Amino acid sequence: MKLNKNIKDSNLHIGSLLPNVDSYNGEERHGCYRKNIIIGNLIDLVEQGHLDIIIHGCNCFHVMGAGVAKEIKARYPRAYKADCGFTCKGDITKLGHYSWAIVSAPDGHTFTIINAYTQFKYGVGGPHVDYSAIKLVFEAIASQYTGKRIGYPLIGAGFGGGDWNIIQPIINTALQGMAHTLVTFK
Repeated sequence: MKLNKNIKDSNLHIGSLLPNVDSYNGEERHGCYRKNIIIGNLIDLVEQGHLDIIIHGCNCFHVMGAGVAKEIKARYPRAYKADCGFTCKGDITKLGHYSWAIVSAPDGHTFTIINAYTQFKYGVGGPHVDYSAIKLVFEAIASQYTGKRIGYPLIGAGFGGGDWNIIQPIINTALQGMAHTLVTFK
């Protein structure tokens, strides 16, 4: 994997229970994990302090042109900078890995945005999601971020074209024992 060594920012890296949320939609318990499901805006929830970390799926071409990725790029360009600094454009070895940026919300508190490399390509002609990459990246995140409140959208099931009935159990298994929240956009 070719890494871009030009990043010097210490907050750019390579490598839940939601009280008082009016749009709470339910909770699922399976074995030892607890997953909340809510309808809302993932970025607004983390900015309000309901989450410590948000994860979104990325392609390997530094394109954040749709969905939550587009909003992240517009509101938190440091996350996009972390993506571009991780490897060369189109590097397939990013699959199953992630980059991250520690950013500040408008009120000053910090949180982490994780760019999870879950698909190689993007655009028409999918599905593009790589189920093995989802498994690898969520296992890595689980080992690194224990005790954190994690939120994510329907990673891989939107623009990635994947089947949420396959993706959901992969995420639930990887994040077993952790507080994590699926946030679906209304």
